[in-house]
Amino acid sequence: MAETSDTRTPAQIEADIRRRREVLAETLDEIGVRVHPKTIVGDAKAKVVSNVDHTLGRAYVQVNRVVSEVKAQFVDEEGAPRLERVVPVALLVVGVVGLFAVGTRRRKR
Repeated sequence: MAETSDTRTPAQIEADIRRRREVLAETLDEIGVRVHPKTIVGDAKAKVVSNVDHTLGRAYVQVNRVVSEVKAQFVDEEGAPRLERVVPVALLVVGVVGLFAVGTRRRKR
């Protein structure tokens, strides 16, 4: 290997060493903060909260889409109810409630 001669003065070398020590100290401080248990726990909590928010957001969008699709089945574009679909469903609900009421009465006897 070829030797390179250092043309710096001792004062310049000392200044360079001082700068490198400061940079190294800052790097070590940063590493210390990153590996501190409170930082690790805080980062984990933030990640969990972010994942939960993301999941809840996706669930909200999905539920909203389903509700809109169901509503579209019973309401036309102007917002008026579609009686040809509402009446059969209402009769079905009344029939199911009636069956539960009759079944409850029979059990009480």
